Amino acid sequence: MDPFEYGRNIEIDVLTSYLPEQSDPEAHRFVFSYQITVTNHNPDPVKLVSRRWVITDGNEQVQEVEGEGVVGEQPVIEPDQSFSYTSGTVLATEVGSMQGHYQMQTEDEESFIAPIPAFTLAQPNALH
Repeated sequence: MDPFEYGRNIEIDVLTSYLPEQSDPEAHRFVFSYQITVTNHNPDPVKLVSRRWVITDGNEQVQEVEGEGVVGEQPVIEPDQSFSYTSGTVLATEVGSMQGHYQMQTEDEESFIAPIPAFTLAQPNALH
């Protein structure tokens, strides 16, 4: 199976939350958490090697984040299994978005990209 096929067989689900107790709107500090679930629909295990995020706030300020693994791990996800983790980000505006990709690897060390579709981060009632 080619790496492109593998990328399409990785399902990524996102749940976001605004964290008012950590935010300070007057100081332009809006804190969000996101829970990501990565599901492997391939016939073989895959390893999540690294991540790349593009985070855009409501002022079109872009922040790029790259790094190994997620939350200090490089999980191996078995066929038809999922790996979930929670992380967070701070924006200067009440609304923003994130998108990016994971670099994954097959058992025979073939790398492929699993795209993370754009998702919205928004303070409740910020979007009408």
